[in-house]
Amino acid sequence: MPYKLALVDDKPHVLASLSRELTESGMAEIVFTADNGDDFLKKLNALPQSKHPQVVLMDVDMPVMNGIEAVRNSSSLYPDIQYIMLTVFDDDDKLFEALKAGAHGYLLKEERADVILRATEEVIEKRGAPMSPRIARKTLKMLVGDPVQKTEENAISASGLSEREIEILKSMVSGLDYRQIGEKLFISPNTVRNHISKIYDKLHISSKTQAVKLAIKNRWI
Repeated sequence: MPYKLALVDDKPHVLASLSRELTESGMAEIVFTADNGDDFLKKLNALPQSKHPQVVLMDVDMPVMNGIEAVRNSSSLYPDIQYIMLTVFDDDDKLFEALKAGAHGYLLKEERADVILRATEEVIEKRGAPMSPRIARKTLKMLVGDPVQKTEENAISASGLSEREIEILKSMVSGLDYRQIGEKLFISPNTVRNHISKIYDKLHISSKTQAVKLAIKNRWI
């Protein structure tokens, strides 16, 4: 069955073209579109829960109510809905604010429809945290390259994770899967799974999305 999506953007031509491309793929059903965060919340609240979208593709910068505020307001009310932010600019502050607000992914608007669909599949089927490669690289650079941040040793101590677990968490933030992490660190996918399970236990979480959010929010890596 196609994934149920909602699209939120203040530009009508973006809504029209993205709706058409996603619908024509056969993998997506557009439940509704909205032109700002306030409009989105009103339309979502008017629907019965059985009709809610699985994923919302949310523009970041919009008048009346921006995407970050809309996600912050709706994620606590409807925790089963996944939110992927779409933006023109890979703005540092907005990236962190969106993830703290409850976003599950962060993509540039320049991404093709098939990339957006793969990201949709990842957040629904794998509870992943998809990011455009440029944003993922920038996120890692921000986390490890700021000289005023904690040293790696202090960060490891603060998080309770081992050096190997920190390496794996960095790879998770950059969007690598079990196999790719294993190849990068020269360990088996099963060993990667075991390390990730320990990371989840130590951080008292249960998904990759939560791990990435904690790492970014607390600047552990």
